[in-house]
Amino acid sequence: MLPFSDACERNKAPILEVLREAFADRQRVIEIGAGTGQHAVHFARHLPQLTWQPTDLPEYLPGLSARIAAEGSPNLGAALEFDVLRQPWPALWGDAVFSANTLHIMSWEAVEALFDGLPRILEPGSVLAIYGPFKYAGLFTTTSNAAFDARLRERDPDSGLRDIEAVNALASAAGLELQADNAMPTNNQLLVWRSR
Repeated sequence: MLPFSDACERNKAPILEVLREAFADRQRVIEIGAGTGQHAVHFARHLPQLTWQPTDLPEYLPGLSARIAAEGSPNLGAALEFDVLRQPWPALWGDAVFSANTLHIMSWEAVEALFDGLPRILEPGSVLAIYGPFKYAGLFTTTSNAAFDARLRERDPDSGLRDIEAVNALASAAGLELQADNAMPTNNQLLVWRSR
């Protein structure tokens, strides 16, 4: 039985609508934290002009690989192992990066490592799109997001919703400029940056 995420199934359609525009002129997308592979399969199938490269930590690769084998399209690459904290990074390159529901489960050290490494795998003019829940100026946008953050931190004190301002500062240091902050269903955002 393939791994399955209800959240991925619910949010894949609204995310795709934003990616159609954000990735309209892109060729090769690296997905960081592809998880169950539901997003990778869906986006690759509906954006056939792209080569979609899914990656994740070793423990998620069996399920991710199984989904790609069962449902993948020709433009969807094989799952690659990728841990942002492990150096050196694998030999990846692309003109876009996508990640969904990852920053709040990663440690802040891992978030910093991700942004620090992006210039090594992205070409000039590349696009970064990150989906998930965020805080603004340290404040939660909803009481449900505050409760979600509390549950995350109870399970892992290094996790939790990130401040958009702090994430954007990391992006700016990596040579990325925020292009769009898209409000999404269920109190999430889809942030889009383009490299200078």
